[in-house]
Amino acid sequence: MNQFFNDIINYALSIDLYELAGLVFGLLAVWYLIKESVLTWPAGILYVLVSFVVFWEIRLYGDLLLHVIFLILNIYGWYFWIHGKKKDEKELPITNYSSKQNFSLLLLSTIGIIFFGYFLANIHFIWSHMEPAALPYWDATTSILSVTGIWLMIKKKIENWYYWFAVDVLACGIYFYKGIYFYSFLYGVYIVMAVSGYLAWKKSPNLHLR
Repeated sequence: MNQFFNDIINYALSIDLYELAGLVFGLLAVWYLIKESVLTWPAGILYVLVSFVVFWEIRLYGDLLLHVIFLILNIYGWYFWIHGKKKDEKELPITNYSSKQNFSLLLLSTIGIIFFGYFLANIHFIWSHMEPAALPYWDATTSILSVTGIWLMIKKKIENWYYWFAVDVLACGIYFYKGIYFYSFLYGVYIVMAVSGYLAWKKSPNLHLR
């Protein structure tokens, strides 16, 4: 156990600048999301840009491709939270999907995980200059569930927190296994923040559930 904490301290002292920036912007993005602040989107964009470098270096190609999609979705989310509300609304309300809609979304996510996982597992055959992807199916799971989560986040659906909780638990383990401890720490904090975010949204006066 002492060796574990010594490794964490040594890693913190020599942390890569990109990982540190990702830690800061990632935490800010979730904090602003809990507060229902539109600032979650510019913070998220900065987090995505920094993450491009980190994921390329450790060969998590699924996360790299995911963050290209994230960049587009963060830009769209920023626009939608400002312009997607009705004229009589001060801000976009928190709503939810029906059970049927949630089942369909989960089914689509599962199909996406299977196909994307297969793609990542064979990516080095498609692009011969690439090394084999690390943990392709686990990578695919966090990638696809994150896309689902951010889509729900854009639409300000309370279910987004369920997906983020699942992603955070998986990603915390994956990044620790890959040796990027501060990203593992970041997602460990995200687990707590996902629970806090859900509870905060449940108490929000802006909540309008079916």
